[in-house]
Amino acid sequence: MNEFESISHKAGYTLTHEFNDSWQIRNNFAVTIASFNIRDTYRVGVIDDRFITFATFEADTNDENYFSQIDLLGKFRTGSISHQILVGFDFNYFTGSYAGSGNYDDTIIPPLDIRNPNYNALRRRPEVFPDTTFVSDRQSYGLYLQDQITFNDQWKLLIGGRYDWISEESGNVPTGTVQDVPEQNDGAFSPRIGLVYQPSKNVSLYASYSRSFNPAIGRNPDGRIFEPTKGTQYEVGVKTDFLDGRLSATLAAYNITKTNVLTPDPDPILAQRGFQVQVGEQRSRGIELDVAGEILPGWKLTASYALTDATVTVDNSIPSKVDNRLANVPQNQASLWTTYEIQQGGLQGLGFGFGLFYVGERQGDLANSFQVGDYLRTDAAVYYRRNGFNAAINIRNLFDIDYANSVAFGDPQGIDRGEPFTIIGSIGWEF
Repeated sequence: MNEFESISHKAGYTLTHEFNDSWQIRNNFAVTIASFNIRDTYRVGVIDDRFITFATFEADTNDENYFSQIDLLGKFRTGSISHQILVGFDFNYFTGSYAGSGNYDDTIIPPLDIRNPNYNALRRRPEVFPDTTFVSDRQSYGLYLQDQITFNDQWKLLIGGRYDWISEESGNVPTGTVQDVPEQNDGAFSPRIGLVYQPSKNVSLYASYSRSFNPAIGRNPDGRIFEPTKGTQYEVGVKTDFLDGRLSATLAAYNITKTNVLTPDPDPILAQRGFQVQVGEQRSRGIELDVAGEILPGWKLTASYALTDATVTVDNSIPSKVDNRLANVPQNQASLWTTYEIQQGGLQGLGFGFGLFYVGERQGDLANSFQVGDYLRTDAAVYYRRNGFNAAINIRNLFDIDYANSVAFGDPQGIDRGEPFTIIGSIGWEF
């Protein structure tokens, strides 16, 4: 028997003050307080193609997250050059605890005989042995500046950057023991620059470079604090408009490199307990094509294709090899969604939608020990919109195919199946 209870409270505000047509200041604040209680009985394996073995796990999580940001936005000119400037500061405070325990021995619960199942054994609550409590207390500050510069109708430049400071104390505290947890302080500058050139009204060429710096939040089996995740991205692309601006297409090529990326522990049992490890370096590069617009009155189209090469480039003492593909990342992915809405007459506002979604073969784990197959899912919709009235029937997985959505914990038994044939209806009014 599995149980999951979640309680979340959120509050916040946003304030904006305009000094004049060119300058304004805005401030926002948000707080989230959440708790999760999990009781999980999960399958471990199969014996003699007949007996299913199980283990149990329980966890209580309590998190508090506070975020505040203040921005100053302004517009001004220096001669013939126009500027849109943004300067700001943000603050984030997070504190949380994760207390877990479990019987990871698959002999605690009697194996389930699939030919003569006794489900009462799964309803029992076996005694669990005490584990550890993982605590985390993190403060981060960010100062950033950005300027969007327009030289003329053809050339535009975006330049900026931010500096982040992070202070964190996190680690495993044995139950019933009070002790200090490790402290870590990090800081980094993340630049950002982009250039746009428009040789004509309907064509835009662009190039960009950026770096990122984010804290890595998670649980390490040996109690060590994770290093922050850092990334570097290069991108070039072209955007064109067709049919008098009714249809647009964007073709982009990118290269993203990230270091210290969190991934589930390669040990399935530790992964199921929530432990993670950091891969030394991952690289994702590829090409994306997006097309969107209204071809004819009432006929809209959105299509995309992505070719992705996502691999491990530096191994960090986990059972994977350099050049192995990342888990759950397809090399090929494409989608097509089109709708037609009747524009006049008694059926005006009645519309139909049809879509195809293709996801290619993916690796199930970083060791590339197994794969999940590709799939082509078909969706459809019928809707009616008129005079503020909205009604729709959305059909997902029209032909009820069986497909793998993703793989959890790098475990072949953790395959998440996609939704079967599903119909969702909605109705509403706008005033």
